[in-house]
Amino acid sequence: MPCCSRLPFLKERASDELNYAQGVTDFLSHLGCLMRICDAEVRQNVIESVKSFYSCLAPTHLLDSMDNPTNFHNLPTGFQPTSPGYRLQLLELSDLPRTLLLSMAALENHPAIRPQLLQTLQILSSSSDANCASMLHARGAETICLHMNEPDPSGQVLLLSSEILCNLLERGNKEEVSAQLSSLDCVLSLKEAFSHVLQNASQQSDLQLRNDLLMIITVVAENPNSALTNKCTCFFFLFFLEKSPSYLAHNLGLTYKNEDFKMKKMLLNLLIPLSKDLAALQLYEEERIILTLLMLVKSPGVMSEHQPGARHWSSIQQEELQLQALVTLSSIAPLMLSDFMSYHGNNYLLLLLDWCVESGASYFHGFHGRYGRRNKKTQMLHCIRVLRSVTSQGVEFVNQDLCDQGAIHQLLEIILQVEASSDEDDEVAVEIMSEIQVLLSTLCETDFHRKDLFGFEGAEMAIQFLRKGSGKFYSGLGHNKLILSTVDCVWSCIVGCYRTEDHFLEKEGAFLLLDLLSTSPRCVHGVVLSTLLDLCDNPNTLPYLLSWRDVTGQTAPRLLLQLWREEEEELGVGRNHHGGILDPQRPLLNRFQQDESALTFPSNAPSLAVMEISENLRAKIYFIFSYLGFQELPGLSTEDYVTLSIVKQYLDFKVGEVWEEISREVRRENVWLFSDDEEALKNICKTSEDTARRVMAEQNQILEQRQREDIRKETLFYTEMKSHRKQEALMAKSWDSYVSRTSNYKVLKEVKAQRESYSESTRPKVKDEEDVNRLTKHFIGHILAVESTGAKGPAGVRVKLGRTAIKAKTAT
Repeated sequence: MPCCSRLPFLKERASDELNYAQGVTDFLSHLGCLMRICDAEVRQNVIESVKSFYSCLAPTHLLDSMDNPTNFHNLPTGFQPTSPGYRLQLLELSDLPRTLLLSMAALENHPAIRPQLLQTLQILSSSSDANCASMLHARGAETICLHMNEPDPSGQVLLLSSEILCNLLERGNKEEVSAQLSSLDCVLSLKEAFSHVLQNASQQSDLQLRNDLLMIITVVAENPNSALTNKCTCFFFLFFLEKSPSYLAHNLGLTYKNEDFKMKKMLLNLLIPLSKDLAALQLYEEERIILTLLMLVKSPGVMSEHQPGARHWSSIQQEELQLQALVTLSSIAPLMLSDFMSYHGNNYLLLLLDWCVESGASYFHGFHGRYGRRNKKTQMLHCIRVLRSVTSQGVEFVNQDLCDQGAIHQLLEIILQVEASSDEDDEVAVEIMSEIQVLLSTLCETDFHRKDLFGFEGAEMAIQFLRKGSGKFYSGLGHNKLILSTVDCVWSCIVGCYRTEDHFLEKEGAFLLLDLLSTSPRCVHGVVLSTLLDLCDNPNTLPYLLSWRDVTGQTAPRLLLQLWREEEEELGVGRNHHGGILDPQRPLLNRFQQDESALTFPSNAPSLAVMEISENLRAKIYFIFSYLGFQELPGLSTEDYVTLSIVKQYLDFKVGEVWEEISREVRRENVWLFSDDEEALKNICKTSEDTARRVMAEQNQILEQRQREDIRKETLFYTEMKSHRKQEALMAKSWDSYVSRTSNYKVLKEVKAQRESYSESTRPKVKDEEDVNRLTKHFIGHILAVESTGAKGPAGVRVKLGRTAIKAKTAT
């Protein structure tokens, strides 16, 4: 049987592989069932047969016997071996991996076969995702874990079990593996295995096995339903994070090897999932875990002060631990703010920021560094993340302590320095700047004094970032976050402090926000409009909004109306082709409200009409127009005026929409109303409809006026065109006359005679001889004054003249 299974299957035709696939699959499934036979030799042969499937070369004597026809005298001629991966593909479709796994329970009395079976399962799990799925379907992770601590003369069971679990985590469903290992029995088994290896590890393979078990434990701890998160288990994994003098920690044999360094990093990472349990947090407090982490985040220069001759971590390893400690702090510190403040956590982090700025050396930062050898930007990024996680809790004494230490000014200096010294394509630098802006927004949002501390320097910073625009929004380097954090920084740190607002406006901050609004994607419009709306509380803002023009000459009111139309198109609001109201009963209703109009809401929950206000831009645009006014707005077209008529009545329409919802809900729930209440409800709904019809009439008047204006312009155009054609005809006739005069002397004489005759006929006739002798007055002028007006040329001189009449001498 072993020889038959080890040799490749034979085929006569190429189609035989497909035709006999089901039969081969069934054969492999039945092969695994032979493990149920209580015979050590049979089980040994089955295991060796399965292992031979994955051998690179079959045994030489078997191949020789297959090639020798005398050894297979009953084998018909014309047969050939199947393709190399044929058996492996069908093995994945069979039940063989699951059957072999289930046979683990039958090998309790066969300790010699168990390591070989585990080795086979290790080969199966490392070669195929399908094999891992089949083993997990039979609860393979749980089965392997529960048998990993059984007596083992060979010393290979624990190592092979760990490798199988790692393969299942890597190639199988990680969530399924974690769920199977989260039972109390599995947790205790993992704890027992880890404890044994931790205290008896001496070789490199033992240290690697210890780290593999710790990685598995970390995965289990990340499962919220795991039985691992209890005080006893937590203490076992935490007792040596500090320099504990305990007997157990003293006898662990921890060194400064690379495997021990990896274990310490994994233990720091393990603190994060364990912190979900309140018992673990209590243990963290007792063991002063926050202080331990803060000591690890000290600069390498401080940490490297060791006694001469003493062994210690290298500077690179120290920075790796520093980064991992910062990552752990960002998750744990918000849960233990009292400990964080009692150990002066803000001070540690601000000093670390100073060190990051002042240090000019380069270090290798492992996987946290993203790009290998870099400057201190990676530590700076993680340090700012810790500060963000702490301040985001909204605890006033924490934020005040940070501001009292000059954090706002320090952060502004850092962000300007990073921006000046980094390239725009530096992803880490971009993320640092956006994180700092979010941190500043958190600190200044609710405190006027901190906004004043943000001051002119912060306003200049915000303007500098707004000038970058949204050209790299979709670059994938984090510029989208940087744009949003910049606008949020303006909103939280500048708006509300009139002194800083005025400086921001003087530096064209409102212009930059409008530029961003006109060029940025739709996802940015909401926060920009909200910022502009709050800025409108400052009366100095309105002139800037009305005087703004984009590169095409578009004004701010026209831009806002264009955004209104785009928003309504996105929402599916009913509008005609001119942008006017289509249904007076639903002047604002969008398709989402129409689809969910039959839903009912509890009394303490807002209705669709109310929720819709915060979910789109129309309310923000309406309130901005409430500041700007609805009359004499520059740069509007007829379509804009049609839209403006809707915007003007937005609040009335929204009130009517809410009352319409109330009316529908009353009818739906069969609520009986008093006659006066019912009549009042009908009148309110009718008033909203009448307002919509009045707006429709106004829109029709606007369109008719535009039509009349178009007709007037068209008439004027045709009149001008007719006059132009007539002028061209007269010019052509004049030219022809000139040509005829200059080319024909007779014509010239005739024209001259006509002119003389016409001149004679136009002379006035003398009525009286006295008119001939009438005295003619002559005048002599003289200059009275000369003034200069400042204009160029003759127009710049103003002259006053005087006149004197002189009588002519009469004849005697």
